[in-house]
Amino acid sequence: MTDDAPEPPSGLRAMLPDLAPWRASRDFRRLWYAGLISNFGSFLTFVALPVQLKDLTGSAAAVGAIGAVELVPLLVFGLYGGALADAWDKRKLIVWTEAGQGLLSVALLLNALLPHPAVWPLYVVAALSSALVSVQRPALDSLWPRIVAHDHLPAAASLNSFRWTVGGVAGPALAGVVVAYAGLGWAYGADLLTFAVSVVLVVRIAASPASHEAAKPSLKAIAEGARYAWGRKELLGTYAVDLAAMFLAMPLALLPFLADELDADWSLGLMYASVPLGALLVSLTSGWTSRIHRHGRMVVLSAALWGLAIAAAGIMDDVWLVLLFLTVAGGCDMVSGIFRGAMWNQTIPDELRGRLAGIELLSYSVGPTVGQVRAGGFASWWGVRTSVWSGGLLCAGAVGLLALCLPRLMSYDVRTNEHATRLRKQREAAAPAPMEA
Repeated sequence: MTDDAPEPPSGLRAMLPDLAPWRASRDFRRLWYAGLISNFGSFLTFVALPVQLKDLTGSAAAVGAIGAVELVPLLVFGLYGGALADAWDKRKLIVWTEAGQGLLSVALLLNALLPHPAVWPLYVVAALSSALVSVQRPALDSLWPRIVAHDHLPAAASLNSFRWTVGGVAGPALAGVVVAYAGLGWAYGADLLTFAVSVVLVVRIAASPASHEAAKPSLKAIAEGARYAWGRKELLGTYAVDLAAMFLAMPLALLPFLADELDADWSLGLMYASVPLGALLVSLTSGWTSRIHRHGRMVVLSAALWGLAIAAAGIMDDVWLVLLFLTVAGGCDMVSGIFRGAMWNQTIPDELRGRLAGIELLSYSVGPTVGQVRAGGFASWWGVRTSVWSGGLLCAGAVGLLALCLPRLMSYDVRTNEHATRLRKQREAAAPAPMEA
């Protein structure tokens, strides 16, 4: 914040989301709407796919194996997608990958309409979708700092989180009803429609060509990004904390089986919606996040609380208490995500943003992906409930250990960090924001 910046709001207004990025950038609004719409549809499929696998196989390990087939594309295309995002037009990458996701929805829809749907297409689509998301997310994540003013980036992270959670709450809740009463085909068909609308919105934003300093996509370029990340121990800390939290305490693959054990099949959609609901509640009251400067400490604290909340959800016998603790966990995860995003966006130079976004993608995607395999395997050996609560406790312990080993993360302060200060000065010296309302 500059010396002549207005005084921050107080009282109830200070808790509300900061709408400055929304008011200042037309491209931000268009991209925000596109993400809201496509995320809504994606959450329909997010629920429908494991439910269909459960119905076809009856195996927790088979559902957890979704994470296994998503892992290799995620590792390969996450890193290469980051290099592409630095070297190519970011808008084009987003448009083409969004269109590709729509075609995958067509494949799921056609398979669901067969008299006897096959299992293997579900895994193939999951793998291809992982590849497309891995290419798209670095382009998308590296585009936000270009269309949003530097001091507005924490507020933009909160608004983007709000966008994700609206779809995360409404999508799973509706999916539970749609799948139960209308069928899987309707869920996949709705997902297809949302991708089509999203493409129409994204093509209207301004082009975002590569920075003139950006390296061409290659193994050398990927290695350059990795060296930069290795030299930034506070960034490494955010990756490590999130990876541990998601690998050890991601229970989503087990929710269909947890609902069965609690004799509450009706609650499945609510279980899937509870984590995003907690995130939504934090997003709606996220004004306070702009006044926090020690982002690293907030990342650690919220990740540890996420693990403890998941552990509590695994212990509870009452389905309403399970839903409550899943909601608390979602709120903690959102707090962690807001401050991780702020650290990334306010300290990474533009010419490396795509490649670092690819590494970020691995940190927040590999964990949940492999975590599904871990959760499914533990559930097969020791039971669903044990898999959930033990993972939560292991998460809290691992995060505490990482905090002790990563002093740079714990001492990070956006007001004094050399990388944040340098990037702030560069943005202030550059031309005005590229898009005005």
